[in-house]
Amino acid sequence: MAWGPYEGALKRAIAALKYEQHPELAVPLGRALGKHWQQSPLTQRSPLVVPIPMFVEKQRQRGYDQAELIAQAFCTQTGLPLVRHGLMRQRATAPQFGLGVQARQQNLSGAFTLGKAFQQRPCKPVLLLDDIYTTGITVQVAASELRRCGISVCGVVTVARAWMETIRSAEPCSP
Repeated sequence: MAWGPYEGALKRAIAALKYEQHPELAVPLGRALGKHWQQSPLTQRSPLVVPIPMFVEKQRQRGYDQAELIAQAFCTQTGLPLVRHGLMRQRATAPQFGLGVQARQQNLSGAFTLGKAFQQRPCKPVLLLDDIYTTGITVQVAASELRRCGISVCGVVTVARAWMETIRSAEPCSP
């Protein structure tokens, strides 16, 4: 599920959040995504929310992780539990922008590992959260790592997506 298309004012807001040092934009973006979630039939489900993590060095350079900030506002709005360290990006990756599908897959191969928050398997399914959904490679790789470790992934929410087709999860989130 995405709140809107990756274009116009939403695209500019995400760029300002990520590249122009405006972390305060994560709050209205996360709240809007949360309101969109609450208006959907998925609100009957109560998964754990796990943001797609940045590599530690990149986060140090930026000063914050935009997906984590969006997730925090989303969880404040929805009341869903936030799991900040469910996943860890274990190595630096090139920016996905401008890469083709196969190059994106290779770029992210092995990039994620289970985070310290999931050293014990959670009893609820996971809802991944990211800022932008383009090809879906990032969330596919992250979800594969969680599933490899026996953790159910019920879907993904993003602030924006590059196209407006509905993103469907492979497994339903359970109450």
